[in-house]
Amino acid sequence: MTLPLDPSAPTDFDFYVGSWRVRHRRLKDRLVGSATWEAFDGHCVVTKLVGGFANVDDTILEMPSGPYRALALRAFDPKTSTWSIWWLDSRDPRSLGVPVVGRFEDGEGTFLANETLSEQPIVVRFRWTRVHSASPHWEQAFSADGGVTWEVNWTMDFERS
Repeated sequence: MTLPLDPSAPTDFDFYVGSWRVRHRRLKDRLVGSATWEAFDGHCVVTKLVGGFANVDDTILEMPSGPYRALALRAFDPKTSTWSIWWLDSRDPRSLGVPVVGRFEDGEGTFLANETLSEQPIVVRFRWTRVHSASPHWEQAFSADGGVTWEVNWTMDFERS
């Protein structure tokens, strides 16, 4: 049985619901001036939950060091009109981590969180672009200077499977 969606649920991530082939590019070392990228494939399936006020993607990452699974859980807060996004990784299944929080404006989604990397405070940014195209794009960037400058360290390009 499929439960009905709430007609007042947000539609921001509707573009993402379904099955995808993913092309990943990941900077091997972060915030150290590295220019060495690794590329690998992956797959994900995205499903709406909580009447459309949340969604989850079940992801397989075919990394060169070996495949692993993960998921991203997204929940919408109608009081603030923001999404919170948590990452759960099978390599560390006891930690959801700090959520990035943000929203879509003019067809682009930006989500931020304060985090640490190697005991250094950083700002994490997720950005969704090309969401109304056949090939949505996601990127992750880190800032060690409070968001003045950003280092993009992971990108994903999606194609329906």
